[in-house]
Amino acid sequence: MSEKNREGKRTARERMLEERAAEEARSKRNKKMIIGGVVLAVIAAGVITGVVVQNQRSKPDTPVAHPAGTIGDKNLVIPDGPANGPSVLTVYEDPRCPACGIFEREFAATVNQLQDQGKLYGNYHIVSFIDRSLGGKGSKYGANALGCAQDAGKFRAYHDVLYKNQPEETSDAFGNKSTLIDLAKQVPGLDGPTFESCVNDNKYAGWVSAVQQDFDKSSYKSTPTILLNGTPIYPKNGEEQITPENLVKWVDAANAGKPLGTVATPAP
Repeated sequence: MSEKNREGKRTARERMLEERAAEEARSKRNKKMIIGGVVLAVIAAGVITGVVVQNQRSKPDTPVAHPAGTIGDKNLVIPDGPANGPSVLTVYEDPRCPACGIFEREFAATVNQLQDQGKLYGNYHIVSFIDRSLGGKGSKYGANALGCAQDAGKFRAYHDVLYKNQPEETSDAFGNKSTLIDLAKQVPGLDGPTFESCVNDNKYAGWVSAVQQDFDKSSYKSTPTILLNGTPIYPKNGEEQITPENLVKWVDAANAGKPLGTVATPAP
């Protein structure tokens, strides 16, 4: 590998780590602001606050509709790859998350290859908290569009297109549904009346909210959160830094002596 390529990969990983650190810092600041706001609200209008909290608690956690083929409790997870793959890669991502974009641009080809080799089963949790932090609807609309792509059997391809064309975090470009529809034109067989209606009607809004509620209740506080067989591997697995090469090594070590998963034959 040339020094230039090594430097490029090092820089990409550094940007990924910097974005992750920035996101965690924003999360902590937002929590402090929320806590402070709640205290003030209780002092100023205790009764009203109580009504608001009660209303929030009464919201149903189970979505009315969910994308086809979703799995897990309440069908909150989008799977990719062979279900009987010997290892599971669990991914929590927000469509507007810049660190997620850096991760996907560096690791998507490796993850896709491992899945296509029957070595890995991907489980994707598409969260949407950046809208809550920065305003806008790009995280939620992007997550809904990914659900629509899952209906069409095009989740992976559309997921990769979204992250390759991800706007700046402070831009709410994905909050424009026409942008999400235009990007679908890069995925053969995806764009059409069914997909467009699903995006424009925000069909899976309830599902998107339920996925985010599940994330809020978890111990994970930032994205991307990446787990291999339940063990966090981002940004490190023990003392080893995550790289495409190390990810392959970790998966192969975890799979030693286990049969490969059954890879579906691509549709013609």
